[in-house]
Amino acid sequence: MDSSASRSDADLLAISAKIVVAGGFGVGKTTFVGAVSEVPPLSNEAWMTEAGAGVDELVPPGTKSTTTVAMDFGRITLREDLLLYLFGTPGQARFWFLWDDLSRGALGAIVLVDTSRIDQSFAAINYFENDSELPFIVAVNQFEGMPVHDLDEVRDALALSADIPLVTCDARDPKSTVATLRELVTHTLSLAVVSGPGRRPEAHFSAEGPSTPYVGSVG
Repeated sequence: MDSSASRSDADLLAISAKIVVAGGFGVGKTTFVGAVSEVPPLSNEAWMTEAGAGVDELVPPGTKSTTTVAMDFGRITLREDLLLYLFGTPGQARFWFLWDDLSRGALGAIVLVDTSRIDQSFAAINYFENDSELPFIVAVNQFEGMPVHDLDEVRDALALSADIPLVTCDARDPKSTVATLRELVTHTLSLAVVSGPGRRPEAHFSAEGPSTPYVGSVG
């Protein structure tokens, strides 16, 4: 019997890619990663105290008592042969220096937006538009009880370029977060660069870990 025709599931080589989940303070990044992760998510949350007044951003009482001080981490099998490693960025301005390291080697990024505090999204969008070459999409997190805005109005409010996908999601819902991840992967692959005449673009994922660069030239 041809051994190549009887490969077991264990013989399948799963490739992996790193995804960054970014956005301002309190937009739902930790919730997004936790909702979809197949493993217990790693979350570096710290209590917000009065000692942080004047340094950390204040939120309405009772809405949020912790903040991410390093990163969130989770993992999901998007397809049988594709693993996504999710890295949630810290939202507080004093931790923005971590964004470069978290974005290095990533396939792409999802910027979460809270339309009730849309100004909190400007810094993240500006980062990926001007300070990073990472492909990204923007996802409006549909918080319970909040008004739903037309996406064209949200795009205008964010001054978001027409070529950046804008979608809605519910960071609490695994199906919704998976759909958002698929949207990002599709967008990133559509941007793969053709390396020469008649050459098809090829996205290079990592079979060794989540830190290998996401695209390479063919050949």
